[in-house]
Amino acid sequence: MTVRPFVPWPDARLKTAAAPVEAITDDIRAIWADMVETMDAMPGYGLAGPQIGVMRRLAVVDCSDTRGKAVKLANPEVLHASVQFREHEEASPNLPGVSAVISRPRAVTVRFLNEAGEVEERDFVGLWATSVQHQIDHLNGRMYFDRLSPLKRKMLVTKAQKMGRRG
Repeated sequence: MTVRPFVPWPDARLKTAAAPVEAITDDIRAIWADMVETMDAMPGYGLAGPQIGVMRRLAVVDCSDTRGKAVKLANPEVLHASVQFREHEEASPNLPGVSAVISRPRAVTVRFLNEAGEVEERDFVGLWATSVQHQIDHLNGRMYFDRLSPLKRKMLVTKAQKMGRRG
């Protein structure tokens, strides 16, 4: 397992939809292992393939208190989202040093290919739901700040760029 480097925003890969995964192979499992290692090193609650330059619809999420309970998803899609929303402060290692409060459905039902290559449907609630939706955004070529108003997005990106020049 390897901790992989993050693609820096505004790299075009972060604005490009990832390609579907045809089958779960040992290569896919190895990428997932690297993704879990990279996510745990951040530390963070989730990671999507494009964030580390892997342009496949792969994601990992672990919002457990103890860690070690990562859910590995290929081709995740939201089947149902609750009408109740929850706010959470989100960030990304692809644009470090900034964050924003984003409102997303509090619960989602997601269909995906699991590690065994089987189609699975699972309900995610709270922070798990937020993280899964955040990763699906990445797989669709969106960053969390794309959900902000144009003015708030510009202010956030400008702040990150200023911090980058100082760092």
